[in-house]
Amino acid sequence: MHLADSLLLLVAGLLALSHGQLHSEHRDQGHGHHPHREAPGTGEGSPSLKISAGNTVFALHFYHLMVSQTPWSNIFFSPLSISAAYAMLSLGAGSHSRTQILEGLGFNLTEVSEPDIHQGFQNLLHTLHLPEDGLEIQMGNALFLSPEVPLCPRFLNDSESFYESKLLRTNFKDPAGTAQLINNHVKEETRGKIVDLVRGLSPDTTMVLVNYIYFKALWEKPFSPSMTIPQDFYVDEVTTVKVPMMMQGPQHHWYLHDRHLPCTVLRMDYKGNATALFILPNRGKMDEVEEVLTPEMLSRWRNLLQNRYFYKKIKLYIPKFTISGSYELDQILPKLGIRDLFSQGADLSGITEQLNLQVSKSFHKAILEVDEVGTQASAATGSFVTFLSRDNQQALWFNRPFLVVVFSTNTQSILFLGKVVNPTKP
Repeated sequence: MHLADSLLLLVAGLLALSHGQLHSEHRDQGHGHHPHREAPGTGEGSPSLKISAGNTVFALHFYHLMVSQTPWSNIFFSPLSISAAYAMLSLGAGSHSRTQILEGLGFNLTEVSEPDIHQGFQNLLHTLHLPEDGLEIQMGNALFLSPEVPLCPRFLNDSESFYESKLLRTNFKDPAGTAQLINNHVKEETRGKIVDLVRGLSPDTTMVLVNYIYFKALWEKPFSPSMTIPQDFYVDEVTTVKVPMMMQGPQHHWYLHDRHLPCTVLRMDYKGNATALFILPNRGKMDEVEEVLTPEMLSRWRNLLQNRYFYKKIKLYIPKFTISGSYELDQILPKLGIRDLFSQGADLSGITEQLNLQVSKSFHKAILEVDEVGTQASAATGSFVTFLSRDNQQALWFNRPFLVVVFSTNTQSILFLGKVVNPTKP
C-alpha cells in the first residue's frame, strides 16, 4: 500500500496588549503582491460578514471541546487563525474532503457557498491589514514545499489571491534546517513571541503549511503601572495565588450584571476596530455560564453593551499576566468532523497531483499577554463583583477564573477566545 506523503499544518496565534508603541511600518511587509489596496467594504453586505456566523460557531465548538477535555485549565486559542488555515487547505481538497473541512469549520453550505467563504476570508484579511492607529493585526499563511514538488497552478493562484499565502521552497531532507527556517519565519511574523513552533520534523514530510496571527492593541482607557500591586487570585476553593493586579480608579465602562445568568460582562475597547468581552461568572458558576456560551448569547451581550444604560462608573481590578495554549489539531479536529485529512482517505489532489498527501501533524499555539497599556496576544480573566464599603465605589474584581473574547468589530469575527483559570501558569 502506498503510504501518503506527509503534510504538516501549523497554526500560530498571538494576542498582545503591551507597553511599547505600535510599529505600523511592519504592517505591509510581506504583502507586496497587493501594492494598492483600497479599503474593503465593511458594511452590512461586506463579504467578511457572510462568514462571521460560521467562524463564531467553530470558535465555540472548539472551546467547548477543550473545556470537556481540560475543564480546570487555562484555555487560549485563535479560532480565526485555525479557520483560515483549513479553509485555505480546502482549496486543494477533493469534494468529500472539502465538504468535511468546511462543515467542520462551522459553515452551513446550504446558506453560504464555497466561493462566498473564500471571498469572505479574502475580504477579512484585507480589512484586518488596513493601517489603524493603536492597533496592529498581522495574519497570513506560508507554504513550505520541497523543490521537486509541483503545485497545481489553481491552488497556488487561489491560495495567494484569497489567503495571501507565501510559497517558500525548502529541503526537507535536512529536517533540522527546515524546522529552523519555519520557526524563524513564525518568530519574525509574530514579533519574536512564538518560538520553536515545530521540532523533530520527519524526513518524509514534503509540505508544511503555517498560519499565524499577531495582534497588538492599546486600551482606549489604559491602566497606570504605578497602581499595579500584588493581590490574591482565587483559582479554586483551596488554591490562591499572588498576581500583579492592575487597578483603574472610577471611570465609565460598559458592563452589565446579567439578570438571567450568574455572571457579569465587561466590554473593554481597544483603539481601532477591536474590542474584548470579559465574562465573569459568580462564585462556583463557571460551568453554568459555559453551558450557555453560544453565538446567540455572545450576540445578546454585545447588543446590550451598546445601550448607554450600561455605561457606568466603576473601579476595575484586572490581573497583569501571560498565558498560552498549545493544541494538537490532528487529535482535536476529527472530533469536530474533520476526519479524512488525517487519514489515508485524504484527498488533497488539488494541491499536487504527483503525491498522495495527507496531514500528518497539525499544531496550534497561541500566546496572550495583558498589561496596563494594552494586549499582545489574547487573554481571559475570570472574576466576581464586590462592593468596597469604605468608599461606596462599585468595583469589579477579576480575581478568580473568567473568560475573554476578543473581536474584530468591523468584520464581526472572534480573533481570540480563552479562559483564565490560573494567571500564574504561562
